[in-house]
Amino acid sequence: MRAVIAVMDSVGIGGAPDAARYGDDGANTIGHIAEACAAGLADGPKRTGPLQLPHLVALGLGEACRLASGRCPPGLERQGTLKGQFGCASEHSRGKDTPSGHWEIAGVPVPFEWNTFPQTVPAFPAELTAALCKQAELPGILGNCHASGTEIIARFGDEHMRTGQPICYTSADSVFQIAAHEGTFGLERLYEICLIARRLLDPLNVCRVIARPFIGDTPESFRRTAHRRDFAVPPPEETLFDAAQADHRSVVSIGKIDDIFAHRGTGRNFKGDGNDALFTAMLKGLGELDDGGLLFANFIDFDTLYGHRRDICGYATALEDFDARLPELLNVLNKDDLLVITADHGCDPTWHGTDHTRERVPILVVNGDVRGSIGSRDGFADIGATVARHLKLAPARHGHAFW
Repeated sequence: MRAVIAVMDSVGIGGAPDAARYGDDGANTIGHIAEACAAGLADGPKRTGPLQLPHLVALGLGEACRLASGRCPPGLERQGTLKGQFGCASEHSRGKDTPSGHWEIAGVPVPFEWNTFPQTVPAFPAELTAALCKQAELPGILGNCHASGTEIIARFGDEHMRTGQPICYTSADSVFQIAAHEGTFGLERLYEICLIARRLLDPLNVCRVIARPFIGDTPESFRRTAHRRDFAVPPPEETLFDAAQADHRSVVSIGKIDDIFAHRGTGRNFKGDGNDALFTAMLKGLGELDDGGLLFANFIDFDTLYGHRRDICGYATALEDFDARLPELLNVLNKDDLLVITADHGCDPTWHGTDHTRERVPILVVNGDVRGSIGSRDGFADIGATVARHLKLAPARHGHAFW
């Protein structure tokens, strides 16, 4: 009896009741991707035509979309027998950022608003940048604005390599991102600077400092690497991980999960460069997970490579690639295992801007032979409560189990 939570990062399904507050009324990541595919607007070298997600659809993805937004996207209508349970959930946390979504999935909604930086140039307070430069012994910083990560590296990468000034930028999320070249600046040096920034930002209630290393020799060849690290503040309450650790359970985290939870109770971590490698790491981790154990995985490419970059074809391709590997996971589950496939927010590639979108998320559940709807859930914490009950852990403070 084990439990697996697999987060398809940013795979929202529209319909969040408070979307208008965030400027996202009408955003629908899966729905708009499926519509673009059906209209031939997401054809590319690896895919053409309607969105094809047969295994997710068999688990109830189309029905989850209908619950969330009132309609089933084209191509996601289920034809055969339902193979699991389905539902959707609205987020209680006030942000639409990655840590808030993941913490709430693990049973801890975030009741406060994170501090974000203004959309001005410079974006960061002068005293913050002065303290960072002094404590990290930096000649200065570049950027100091809201930006897309790939765009700002292309813009300032050459100057960064020439001057040794790291590239610092932010987004609509509560985040301070630092990009630096692995070769000329050094990976460990980048991490050291991020730790200094983390200490300086703690009093400002900023959620994450993110190290964004890159390689390449020219703006055309610059590319970010898999050595990203998130330096997050710890969750404000005990999460599902803490409950599992307190009961001496086997715990495995995949991808950036350990960073998101500030390495608190996250057990053994398996990394991977991209969704495919992360899926392989998940299968390896599950094979090493003891009875009564918890595995929590994040699949980052949907968000980082395609949602933020507004790449509809790439996002659709990533969804189809994930779906194609899903039988590998389903085939190694034991009959008494619990699998929950969900998301943490949206990132509609058809929407304006480059930020996350406030949406409901799908909940697809494999739990033996149980089939049907778990309905529209009020809060992601119902997932954590369900996993805690399945594993016979201490009851969660927040959320209500599906059964």
